[in-house]
Amino acid sequence: MRKRWLFLILVVGGLAGCNHPQAGPPSSGKSQIGPGAVGSSLPDFRVTDLEGHPLSSADLHGKVVLVDFWATWCQPCKKEMPGYQKLMDRYGSRGFIAIGFKFDTMRDVVEPVRFAKKMGIRYPLAVASDEIKLKFGGIEGLPTTMLYDRKGILQWKVIGFEYTGSVESVLKQLL
Repeated sequence: MRKRWLFLILVVGGLAGCNHPQAGPPSSGKSQIGPGAVGSSLPDFRVTDLEGHPLSSADLHGKVVLVDFWATWCQPCKKEMPGYQKLMDRYGSRGFIAIGFKFDTMRDVVEPVRFAKKMGIRYPLAVASDEIKLKFGGIEGLPTTMLYDRKGILQWKVIGFEYTGSVESVLKQLL
Protein backbone atom coordinates (compact mmCIF):
# COMPACT_ATOMS: atom_id res chain seq x y z
CA MET A 1 0.00 0.00 0.00
CA ARG A 2 2.79 2.38 0.92
CA LYS A 3 4.59 1.67 -2.38
CA ARG A 4 1.40 2.40 -4.29
CA TRP A 5 1.05 5.85 -2.64
CA LEU A 6 4.69 6.64 -3.27
CA PHE A 7 4.27 5.62 -6.90
CA LEU A 8 1.16 7.85 -7.25
CA ILE A 9 2.95 10.81 -5.70
CA LEU A 10 5.87 10.41 -8.08
CA VAL A 11 3.64 10.03 -11.16
CA VAL A 12 1.36 12.97 -10.27
CA GLY A 13 4.32 15.10 -9.23
CA GLY A 14 6.08 14.30 -12.47
CA LEU A 15 3.01 15.09 -14.55
CA ALA A 16 2.47 18.39 -12.75
CA GLY A 17 5.73 19.61 -14.21
CA CYS A 18 4.59 18.78 -17.76
CA ASN A 19 2.50 21.94 -18.00
CA HIS A 20 5.49 24.21 -17.60
CA PRO A 21 7.16 25.25 -20.84
CA GLN A 22 10.73 24.11 -21.11
CA ALA A 23 13.32 26.51 -22.44
CA GLY A 24 15.60 25.29 -25.15
CA PRO A 25 19.33 25.20 -24.64
CA PRO A 26 20.57 28.74 -23.96
CA SER A 27 22.63 30.17 -26.79
CA SER A 28 24.65 32.55 -24.62
CA GLY A 29 24.46 30.83 -21.25
CA LYS A 30 21.69 33.22 -20.13
CA SER A 31 18.10 32.13 -19.60
CA GLN A 32 15.47 33.69 -21.80
CA ILE A 33 13.14 36.10 -20.00
CA GLY A 34 9.87 36.81 -21.77
CA PRO A 35 8.72 40.37 -22.50
CA GLY A 36 6.94 42.02 -19.60
CA ALA A 37 8.53 39.74 -17.01
CA VAL A 38 10.70 41.18 -14.25
CA GLY A 39 14.25 41.04 -15.58
CA SER A 40 13.22 41.63 -19.21
CA SER A 41 14.40 44.60 -21.25
CA LEU A 42 12.41 47.68 -22.19
CA PRO A 43 11.14 46.82 -25.67
CA ASP A 44 11.98 48.90 -28.71
CA PHE A 45 9.04 51.04 -29.79
CA ARG A 46 8.18 54.18 -31.72
CA VAL A 47 4.81 55.87 -31.24
CA THR A 48 3.19 59.26 -31.58
CA ASP A 49 1.81 60.55 -28.30
CA LEU A 50 -1.71 61.96 -27.92
CA GLU A 51 -0.37 65.48 -28.50
CA GLY A 52 1.25 64.48 -31.83
CA HIS A 53 4.87 64.26 -30.58
CA PRO A 54 7.12 61.30 -31.41
CA LEU A 55 8.11 59.05 -28.53
CA SER A 56 10.47 56.10 -28.72
CA SER A 57 12.30 53.78 -26.40
CA ALA A 58 15.54 55.35 -27.68
CA ASP A 59 14.46 58.60 -25.95
CA LEU A 60 14.41 56.75 -22.63
CA HIS A 61 17.97 55.36 -22.51
CA GLY A 62 19.73 56.13 -19.24
CA LYS A 63 16.49 57.06 -17.45
CA VAL A 64 14.43 55.29 -14.83
CA VAL A 65 11.17 54.68 -16.70
CA LEU A 66 7.68 54.08 -15.34
CA VAL A 67 5.35 52.61 -17.96
CA ASP A 68 1.67 52.78 -17.07
CA PHE A 69 -1.12 51.05 -19.00
CA TRP A 70 -4.39 52.89 -18.31
CA ALA A 71 -7.83 53.77 -19.66
CA THR A 72 -10.23 56.70 -19.24
CA TRP A 73 -12.89 54.32 -17.89
CA CYS A 74 -10.55 52.69 -15.34
CA GLN A 75 -11.25 54.03 -11.83
CA PRO A 76 -8.00 52.75 -10.27
CA CYS A 77 -6.09 54.38 -13.15
CA LYS A 78 -7.65 57.72 -12.23
CA LYS A 79 -6.31 57.28 -8.69
CA GLU A 80 -2.78 56.32 -9.76
CA MET A 81 -2.05 58.77 -12.56
CA PRO A 82 -1.91 61.99 -10.49
CA GLY A 83 0.55 60.25 -8.17
CA TYR A 84 2.77 59.38 -11.12
CA GLN A 85 2.69 63.03 -12.19
CA LYS A 86 3.80 64.04 -8.67
CA LEU A 87 6.68 61.59 -8.94
CA MET A 88 7.62 63.13 -12.31
CA ASP A 89 7.55 66.59 -10.76
CA ARG A 90 9.69 65.43 -7.83
CA TYR A 91 12.20 63.16 -9.59
CA GLY A 92 12.17 64.19 -13.26
CA SER A 93 15.33 66.26 -12.82
CA ARG A 94 17.08 63.14 -11.48
CA GLY A 95 16.45 61.09 -14.62
CA PHE A 96 12.95 59.73 -14.03
CA ILE A 97 10.21 59.70 -16.65
CA ALA A 98 6.69 58.30 -16.70
CA ILE A 99 4.88 57.37 -19.88
CA GLY A 100 1.34 56.09 -20.25
CA PHE A 101 -0.21 53.78 -22.81
CA LYS A 102 -3.98 54.19 -23.16
CA PHE A 103 -6.04 51.06 -23.68
CA ASP A 104 -8.60 51.25 -26.44
CA THR A 105 -10.48 48.00 -25.85
CA MET A 106 -13.56 49.95 -24.71
CA ARG A 107 -14.91 53.33 -25.73
CA ASP A 108 -13.35 56.27 -23.88
CA VAL A 109 -15.62 57.93 -21.34
CA VAL A 110 -13.84 61.25 -21.95
CA GLU A 111 -11.67 62.47 -24.82
CA PRO A 112 -8.19 61.28 -23.71
CA VAL A 113 -6.29 64.59 -24.02
CA ARG A 114 -9.02 66.44 -22.11
CA PHE A 115 -9.03 63.61 -19.55
CA ALA A 116 -5.25 63.98 -19.03
CA LYS A 117 -5.45 67.77 -18.68
CA LYS A 118 -8.32 67.51 -16.19
CA MET A 119 -6.25 65.00 -14.17
CA GLY A 120 -3.18 67.28 -14.33
CA ILE A 121 -1.14 64.74 -16.30
CA ARG A 122 1.72 66.23 -18.31
CA TYR A 123 3.85 63.15 -18.96
CA PRO A 124 3.66 61.56 -22.44
CA LEU A 125 0.58 59.48 -23.23
CA ALA A 126 0.10 57.30 -26.31
CA VAL A 127 -2.35 54.66 -27.51
CA ALA A 128 -1.51 51.07 -26.57
CA SER A 129 -1.80 49.39 -29.95
CA ASP A 130 -1.92 45.60 -30.08
CA GLU A 131 1.75 45.69 -31.15
CA ILE A 132 2.71 47.76 -28.08
CA LYS A 133 0.75 45.44 -25.78
CA LEU A 134 2.61 42.42 -27.21
CA LYS A 135 5.99 44.12 -26.92
CA PHE A 136 5.33 44.62 -23.20
CA GLY A 137 4.35 40.95 -22.80
CA GLY A 138 0.59 41.32 -23.03
CA ILE A 139 -1.43 43.21 -20.45
CA GLU A 140 -3.49 41.13 -18.04
CA GLY A 141 -5.33 43.93 -16.27
CA LEU A 142 -5.58 47.66 -15.72
CA PRO A 143 -3.81 49.51 -14.47
CA THR A 144 -0.49 47.78 -15.11
CA THR A 145 2.62 49.58 -13.93
CA MET A 146 6.18 48.66 -14.90
CA LEU A 147 9.33 50.28 -13.53
CA TYR A 148 12.56 49.97 -15.55
CA ASP A 149 16.03 50.86 -14.27
CA ARG A 150 18.55 53.08 -16.09
CA LYS A 151 19.81 50.06 -18.05
CA GLY A 152 16.30 49.37 -19.34
CA ILE A 153 15.70 46.27 -17.20
CA LEU A 154 12.25 45.72 -15.71
CA GLN A 155 12.69 45.77 -11.94
CA TRP A 156 9.10 45.99 -10.68
CA LYS A 157 5.66 45.26 -12.07
CA VAL A 158 2.19 45.61 -10.57
CA ILE A 159 -1.11 44.57 -12.13
CA GLY A 160 -3.85 46.56 -10.44
CA PHE A 161 -3.88 49.62 -8.22
CA GLU A 162 -0.79 50.50 -6.20
CA TYR A 163 -0.23 53.40 -3.82
CA THR A 164 2.18 56.09 -4.99
CA GLY A 165 4.25 55.61 -1.83
CA SER A 166 5.00 52.00 -2.78
CA VAL A 167 6.04 53.03 -6.28
CA GLU A 168 8.18 55.84 -4.85
CA SER A 169 10.05 53.53 -2.48
CA VAL A 170 11.12 51.31 -5.40
CA LEU A 171 11.83 54.35 -7.57
CA LYS A 172 14.19 55.86 -4.99
CA GLN A 173 16.27 52.67 -5.03
CA LEU A 174 16.62 52.90 -8.81
CA LEU A 175 17.60 56.56 -8.91
